[in-house]
Amino acid sequence: MSPTVASIQDIGMRWAEAEIAGDVGTLDALATDDFRLVGPFGFVLDKEQWLDRYRSGDFVTTSMTWHDIETRDYGDSAVTIATLSQDAAYQGTPASGDFRVGHVFVRRGGEWAIANIQVSLAAPPGPPPAGKAV
Repeated sequence: MSPTVASIQDIGMRWAEAEIAGDVGTLDALATDDFRLVGPFGFVLDKEQWLDRYRSGDFVTTSMTWHDIETRDYGDSAVTIATLSQDAAYQGTPASGDFRVGHVFVRRGGEWAIANIQVSLAAPPGPPPAGKAV
C-alpha cells in the first residue's frame, strides 16, 4: 500500500469515527474551508451546514463503516470511491443503509483534508418505468 493510500484510508477512518461521535471539532479539522457535501437526494451542504447537523443534534449516526475503498492518487489530490454502510437518522427519520460515496482529498500544507463528499444510493429506488432507458 502506498503512503498516500495509507494516509487517505487513515483520514477516512477518522472521518467515519468523528461522524459516529458527532465530533464537530474533528470533522471541522478534517475538512477544507470550502468543503461541500452532496447528499443522496441531490442536496448540497457547505461546511457550516454540514457541521450544524451535528451541533444541533439533527443528524445522529449510531454506526458507520467505510469499506471497499478504491483510491486514485493524483499527487496533491486523491479521489476515493467506496461503500458507506450506516445506521443514522435525520431529525428522527431513518437515514440508514448502504451508499456509494466519493471523496475528494487535497493536500493542505503537507496534510490531507476532505474537500468534497458525494453520497449516492447504492441501489436505485425502483426499476425504471417500462420502455424507459436509464
